[in-house]
Amino acid sequence: MINQIGLSPQQIEDYNKDGFLFMDDVLTPEEVEELREACESAQITMLRSQQDYENSTVHSLGITALHPAILRLAKHPAIVQKIIPLIGPNIQLQHSKLATKPPSKGRGIFPWHQDYAFYPHTNSDLLSVMVMLDDATPENGCMSMVKGSHRFGLLSHEKNGSFTPECQENRYWTSDEYEVVDVTPRAGGISIHHCLTLHGSAANLSGKPRRGIVFSYRADDAYQMADTIFDDTGMLICGTKQGVVRCDVGTVWLPVRPFWGNPYGNAWNQVGPFAEETNKQDGSSPQK
Repeated sequence: MINQIGLSPQQIEDYNKDGFLFMDDVLTPEEVEELREACESAQITMLRSQQDYENSTVHSLGITALHPAILRLAKHPAIVQKIIPLIGPNIQLQHSKLATKPPSKGRGIFPWHQDYAFYPHTNSDLLSVMVMLDDATPENGCMSMVKGSHRFGLLSHEKNGSFTPECQENRYWTSDEYEVVDVTPRAGGISIHHCLTLHGSAANLSGKPRRGIVFSYRADDAYQMADTIFDDTGMLICGTKQGVVRCDVGTVWLPVRPFWGNPYGNAWNQVGPFAEETNKQDGSSPQK
């Protein structure tokens, strides 16, 4: 049976308490097969070298712009209706990617980290959804997450004065004081985790690839302060663009100045070319 569209009150409570959820049977087997074929299309496989694919975890970014099946998945009701209760009705895509663990045994470790450290925003109403194309198991390097770590705040990802993709505070996943959970949705299932949830993944020991499509979503009022604007960054997933930035210190209304060529000036133009074109086709426009 395919998972009900939304989240139950218990699932919402669990997400708020633990910082993550995972569930099976969100997509049909037919949908999963279509997505596997899409991810083997030339448009997407050209983003990686065969050597990388066979030896390391590869993140192929901006894939909603490369295949219509991936674009449909980003707006799939079974996903969107699960994230609205968590980050609100007005949602943008921050980025999309295909994450592949190499089939080579013992490779593909990805270090412990918080997503927010990579792309900080003015608030932390961001989350990532991973749609599994293969069963996720401890043997093939499923993600592991530290329960409740989204409440720790931003941890150190700095080494020798520079950013590093690995959290430097390893007590959170090595100490018995904190609970680490393996996240194991089957193919067609999903995981959802908060942008501050501490997570990582071990090597793939199965000898087979482990593939998942990841969408990082943000509340419309979360304004990106650093990192990359991808081709599909800023694509409206549901609701409207409100023209509001919510900061830790409160809500800031942006001045509308159309003569700048963009209603909110160049600083607001954190939207990739594909996302901008898609938003126009959908009839999305900033609201005041």
